[in-house]
Amino acid sequence: MRLKKGFVQVYTGNGKGKTTAAIGLAVRAAGAGLKVFVGQFIKGGAYSELKVIKEHPLIEVRQYGRGCFIKKTPCKKDIKAAGKGLAHVLEILNSKQFDVVILDEINVAMSLGLVKKTSIIDAIKNKPYNVELVLTGRGCPKSIIRRADLATRMKEVKHYYKKGVRARNGIEM
Repeated sequence: MRLKKGFVQVYTGNGKGKTTAAIGLAVRAAGAGLKVFVGQFIKGGAYSELKVIKEHPLIEVRQYGRGCFIKKTPCKKDIKAAGKGLAHVLEILNSKQFDVVILDEINVAMSLGLVKKTSIIDAIKNKPYNVELVLTGRGCPKSIIRRADLATRMKEVKHYYKKGVRARNGIEM
C-alpha cells in the first residue's frame, strides 16, 4: 500500500509528547502496511519505545546523536554526526522506499545549529509527493510551520519534573 498523497506534519512546543505522537504515528502506519523510517537527531541510546518499534519489520530506526545531552554549544562531533544523519535521511526521503519519514528532534537540531534550516526547507519542498514527512522537537521555526500541512504545538500546563521527578523508564524514556 502507498499513500496517494503525503503531507508534512510538525509536532513542536514545550510540552511532553512530541516524540510519542510521532512514534504512535509510526506504529499506526506500520499497522496499515506502510513502511516507516525514523531518524532520531541528537538522541542516541536505548529508549524504551525503540525496543518495540525496532522489532517491527516495516519500521527502520537510525539514531544520529552521540548519546549525550547537548547543554549549550554543540561540539564538532555533534555537528558531524547530525550532518551525516541529515545526508542519510535525505537519501532515504528521496529513495521513495519509505511511506513515512520521521525526523525526531530535528527542530532542536536546527535551533542548536547542527543542521541548517534551509536544508529542512529544501527537504520539505522536494519531498516525494506520496511520502509523509514528520518533524518533531521544541522550537520549530515559523518558516517550517508555514510550510507544514499540519502543525501541533504541545503546551506544558503542569509537569512533575518541576517537583524534581526525573525521567522514568517506560514513561519518559
